[in-house]
Amino acid sequence: MSTGMQAFTPLDAVAAPLFEPNIDTDKLIPHKFLRKPLAAGYRNFLFHDQRFAEDGSVRPDFVLNRAPFDRARVLVAGRNFGCGSTREGAIYALQDFGIRCVVAPSFGDIFYANCLQNGLLPVVLGEATVAALAAHLEAHPGAHVAVDLAAQTLALPQGGTVRFDIDAVRKEQLLKGLDDIGMTQQHAQAIARFETAYRARHPWLFRDLPGLPRHAPRAGEGS
Repeated sequence: MSTGMQAFTPLDAVAAPLFEPNIDTDKLIPHKFLRKPLAAGYRNFLFHDQRFAEDGSVRPDFVLNRAPFDRARVLVAGRNFGCGSTREGAIYALQDFGIRCVVAPSFGDIFYANCLQNGLLPVVLGEATVAALAAHLEAHPGAHVAVDLAAQTLALPQGGTVRFDIDAVRKEQLLKGLDDIGMTQQHAQAIARFETAYRARHPWLFRDLPGLPRHAPRAGEGS
């Protein structure tokens, strides 16, 4: 069964520092790109106005335009990351760029929920820990962060391992690559059995559905 969501497996990858507070979803993907077909790819829409000049040229000073950060799969950000308006396009842009995990002291609530529904892992750590990690990454370009969702740990490039919290159900969804619909589909046979038994007990409720026999109304039901 597939919902289009990629399962989250252990990740050991280059991490990029963007330790700024209140990076909102309009910075992540400007609203003018939200009607673009998803199949066309959202990679170049991520942080568009920070990554590109008005003439379309690349801004070499922006962190995700600089090697080796341009191949980062972990983004280390400031507090309240993903605040602002609701737009799943922000998640699509991060994923299409290659980001699988964002580490921050806090996230916008709706953005956090959208991450979990689309296979992007949001990790909340203390602000001092995130600040130290971002500073190390800036001083050591190319340093890796190892993310183990099953163990709920991050191995830091400066040494040491930290643990993060995540809701148990959401953790299971990410590990299995299932959104809410996919989780429901796991119980398809039980749902089908219930529906069959329910129809048998209450046939008059389904008398007008195509392909089902009509039943005379019960007393008191009217015509």
